[in-house]
Amino acid sequence: MRSAGLLLLCISLSILLYETSSAPTADIPEMQKVTARSCRELRNKHRKTKDGLYHLISKNKEIYQTYCDMTTDGGGWTLVASVHENNIYGQCTVGDRWTSQQGNDANKPAGDETWANKVIFGTPEAATNDDYKNPGYFDIRAKDIAVWHVTNDHELEFWRIASVLRYHTNTNFLTLFGGNLYHFFKGHTDRGISVPIVYDVGNEIRTNELYGQSVRGDFDPGYVTFRVFNSYTEAYALCSGIRPKGCYAHYYCIGGGGYFPNTYCSDFAYLGANNGATDGYGASKELIQASVLIFYR
Repeated sequence: MRSAGLLLLCISLSILLYETSSAPTADIPEMQKVTARSCRELRNKHRKTKDGLYHLISKNKEIYQTYCDMTTDGGGWTLVASVHENNIYGQCTVGDRWTSQQGNDANKPAGDETWANKVIFGTPEAATNDDYKNPGYFDIRAKDIAVWHVTNDHELEFWRIASVLRYHTNTNFLTLFGGNLYHFFKGHTDRGISVPIVYDVGNEIRTNELYGQSVRGDFDPGYVTFRVFNSYTEAYALCSGIRPKGCYAHYYCIGGGGYFPNTYCSDFAYLGANNGATDGYGASKELIQASVLIFYR
């Protein structure tokens, strides 16, 4: 009888341990109750004020996880994408999701169209190790954006202190374009817009220093620009911290086009032209070794 009792006790303990280890985490019930479409809604309606990972739900009831910045300028910023260059010297190679992974093919002038499609990839925690794009990129109806340049390979709890440059807009410009960059790029095949920015880390002088001396006269700092062409009519999606006024966008803009006749074809275009030195063209090592994180609010 004693042996049978011990056996039952061991079985009971085994079942308890199994149930404890395999049971859903405390976050799962909360995740199933998610009704917020953005980090702004989480902050305003649900009083969430801590930076970190949260679950959101799309218009089509898809639950996904992303990072929320709940402190900058009142908080409520939703991470929707990151652009990470895995090979600064590669041209339209695998991994260039924001330009083209199909090669520099004149028969595919639009490339992968990542800025204007609903393909998603990556994970929020790996946003500084790889490209990232979640449903919020095309689902959220926002008014403004924020951009963080975060040194590659940092864990998300260190993103703030690992930021080379951080800024946001406060002009509500996205309301003119369907509320997000997906609608902007879907509807614009001509030249885009430049929007003034508010610096959270850095300033106009610091922005100039992050790009090569030979191209600093080709742009004005203090802006973010979407869709710009260089002198070869090659299209770029985002010029971070600057407003181009010349012909050399490939030295300071990223992503966007599909076919580049002069082979400036990668997510980071020709930012690595001077191997990270700032006494010529291209961008600094600080920029080419950092991921570009894009937020909506």
